Amino acid sequence: MHLKKLTLLHSNDMHGDFLAEDESGKLIGGVSMLSGYVQKVRAVEQNVLYTISGDMLRGSVIDSEYKGLSTIEIMNMLAPDVATLGNHEIDYGIGHLLFLEKCAKFPLINANLYLNTTHTRLFKSHLIIEMDGIKILFIGVLTEDVLAQARQEKLIGSYVDVCDAAVEVGKICNAYQSEDVDLTVLLTHIGLEEDKQLAQKLDPRWGVDMIIGGHSHSYMETPCVVAGIPIVQAVTGTDRIGRFDIVINKETNSMESYTWNLIPIDESHCPKDRALEDVIRTYDKETKEKYGRYITRFLKPYTHPVRNRETQLGKIFSDAVCDRLGLDIMLLASGSIREPEMGPIVTYRELSQMFPFRDEIYRMTVTGKQLKSMMQYLFRPEALADDHGEFYQFSKGVRIVVDTKSGTVKEFSFCGRAIEDEKIFRIGLQEYHYKNMKDIFDITEEEVAMHAPSKVVATNILDVLDEYLSEKELVTCSPEERWVMEP
Repeated sequence: MHLKKLTLLHSNDMHGDFLAEDESGKLIGGVSMLSGYVQKVRAVEQNVLYTISGDMLRGSVIDSEYKGLSTIEIMNMLAPDVATLGNHEIDYGIGHLLFLEKCAKFPLINANLYLNTTHTRLFKSHLIIEMDGIKILFIGVLTEDVLAQARQEKLIGSYVDVCDAAVEVGKICNAYQSEDVDLTVLLTHIGLEEDKQLAQKLDPRWGVDMIIGGHSHSYMETPCVVAGIPIVQAVTGTDRIGRFDIVINKETNSMESYTWNLIPIDESHCPKDRALEDVIRTYDKETKEKYGRYITRFLKPYTHPVRNRETQLGKIFSDAVCDRLGLDIMLLASGSIREPEMGPIVTYRELSQMFPFRDEIYRMTVTGKQLKSMMQYLFRPEALADDHGEFYQFSKGVRIVVDTKSGTVKEFSFCGRAIEDEKIFRIGLQEYHYKNMKDIFDITEEEVAMHAPSKVVATNILDVLDEYLSEKELVTCSPEERWVMEP
């Protein structure tokens, strides 16, 4: 008999989602129940592997307070068989990531992140796992978004490069065909649409059997099959886990058949891992002592349901930074706001989880003509088509009306007056967005510096929000529309 069974479990974009949440009296998610499910499957099935497709870090105060060390300890107890990098693994710096890798008791793989001076990979490109006579080749692939993050690195950021994913996959598959591999799995963190394009580029002779992805937080009821390759994700957080049940033909070194399901993580069929729960609760208790202080009260709960539209929390935060730092306009990154709702009571813990980044804020000076050009480039059709692209929340005084289909800026005014070409504006941008303004706005630091040198006006945006909101007795959201997308 040449047929063997394999169960492949997978998570992605966990973002520090460690604790279960109560939804209508039912506990959902959390690493403890996730671990309980993985252990239950490992106890029942003969051949089980568990993988993570990037972005274990960021999203909780437990992660932020310990700069990922707490997350790595928790992941060590969760015991994945292999994980690949996500772009948020770079958030604390490339050097810190290399330190975290040394703390990990599970393999971290990536094939396309290089030092461009020596063309040396920063991480092991792949992993071959053999169990019950089955050989499984895992290859890790990372999104080019990591390059934008790396530009903030003072020392080595300019030396990092991301090579073409398909080329790197081909190199590894060609080099290890002699290993008699039965199943080849790409663990990617590039997003569903990029996964589809990657599948089209792969040479069928390389033998890639499936792509387990991340980054776009895609909900899928069935695998997306491109060029015969099933592509899957497990949404985001720990509310669900993906499960492949695969039959492998050892004679042909291929998948004979497979089924895939997205399994809910809840108390009805996921036992708790008590030891892991104790570790998480210890971290939770320690952070509560520091993060539990009261900041302010909102008039009502305010929301940030999407990043590609104006939101209530987006307006509140952009106004706070703009007012505190004396800017004309604050362009606050929508992706910095990480939770869908906050309030009415706001503690430092809620604010830190809602806004986990600690960016510097740059003040730059632009003319009205430059600002209009920046906005037109920002809302170009290809940028609008990317729901996970860069979008901004505008501070008070701005009104911008954009045609959704064409990306044309139909109206752009400030304090009720059309933007004049010669008028000078002091604009605020977070560090990541300032360092990547050429890609985002099609304007360079040199062009901006022609009018006045840019300046760091705050070294930590969370401090600005904390101080501003702490001084307010009751925070309300301004009702006016600032950013209008017309159909």
